[in-house]
Amino acid sequence: MPLPLLDIQDSNLQLWQGTEALSSPGYALLEGQSYAFGQAARAAARLQPRSINTRFWWQLSTEALQPALGPARHTADLVHAHLKDIHAKAGEPTELLLAVPGSASREQLALLLGIVQQCPFNAGGLVHRSVALGSSFAGSGPLYHLEIQLHQALLTELSRDAGEVALSRSTPLPGCGLLQLQERLVEIIAAAFIRQTRFDPRRKAESEQQLYDALPAALASLQTGPEAFIEIGGYRTRTTADELRDAGTRLFSALADSPIKAEGAEVIVDPLCGLLPGLLQALPAASSVLPADALFSAVQAAGERLVQRAEALSLVTRLPLADAPIAPVTPPPPPAEAPAAAPLPTPASHVLIGHQARPLQPDGLVLAPDCEIYQHGKGWYLRGAASRDARVNDAPAADQALGLGDSIALPGGEQALLIEVATDHGQT
Repeated sequence: MPLPLLDIQDSNLQLWQGTEALSSPGYALLEGQSYAFGQAARAAARLQPRSINTRFWWQLSTEALQPALGPARHTADLVHAHLKDIHAKAGEPTELLLAVPGSASREQLALLLGIVQQCPFNAGGLVHRSVALGSSFAGSGPLYHLEIQLHQALLTELSRDAGEVALSRSTPLPGCGLLQLQERLVEIIAAAFIRQTRFDPRRKAESEQQLYDALPAALASLQTGPEAFIEIGGYRTRTTADELRDAGTRLFSALADSPIKAEGAEVIVDPLCGLLPGLLQALPAASSVLPADALFSAVQAAGERLVQRAEALSLVTRLPLADAPIAPVTPPPPPAEAPAAAPLPTPASHVLIGHQARPLQPDGLVLAPDCEIYQHGKGWYLRGAASRDARVNDAPAADQALGLGDSIALPGGEQALLIEVATDHGQT
């Protein structure tokens, strides 16, 4: 039976057993004199920023922790606590195979193995995660692996020769980490909220946290559709992959300056990277996004070659190429052109409520408490928390454009009708 696998990648540590994985991002949250890790800590990152540490894996050392965070003396203490936490949540397996990124220095690897000796499990092997992934991609040209950590991206070059894959070098791409990419994505989406609804989700920590929490699902939606909707506090905005493409500009520039454009080069991309709009267009045509279980499948294929029970652990940086390659995720084709937009309805100039016709205002006209009609582009739309309870033409309100003749049943019971008020220019 293969050993459970602990994939130590700080943007999302994963402990694989069978086909199931327990995820625990590298966030530590101080709660009194103890710590919460993983998803629970990440969900509090914008609410309690002074009680969060996200650098303890990246900066693993025994130097004094700056700034201090509870009883931990240094980042090694937080790594030890995180390992114990994920091990306990996974049912306390007795032995783990460790996969580590190329950004870990020799000193950090030695410290990590010392920490593991103080944990309630044994390490049965140690493998370079990029080499393990690369072993599933037969070929002869240059092979690169791109991963996004919390505070940097990492591009690892692998060589393929004589039926083996081996580590050549790993190059950090500073300023291109998940936290920096998220910050830029959130800036763009928050600007869309302000532009479309006049609501700024970053003004309060609670709504800002909700925006960060909604980001993964929105990016996943853009993998299969032309636009994604995000709703925060009753306000909804729409965004497209093209609008979010600028968030990756720094990463795309760093990749353009790397050797990945060499003839015959192939880039394999971690699933998290594949969510970034525009990334695949910045890579060679042969590039592909890895499936979520790619590393576990590669480790299973390597089998006993990775197990080192009877000797001191050493990092495996060379493996035979597997006979059965991993099938990469087929990325959606880049949109050659935007799909034809639905024609906008005939424009209206006023809204009739009762016996009063009120002129529509591009910046927003209040129809009822927490329900406005406003102009976006050349269409009119509803916004506000109560707009979800309105009905348009006797059907639940959606995000459709409104126009001449549309009737709106407002939450308070009143009826509104979009009309055009004619002006007789011949009169004086």
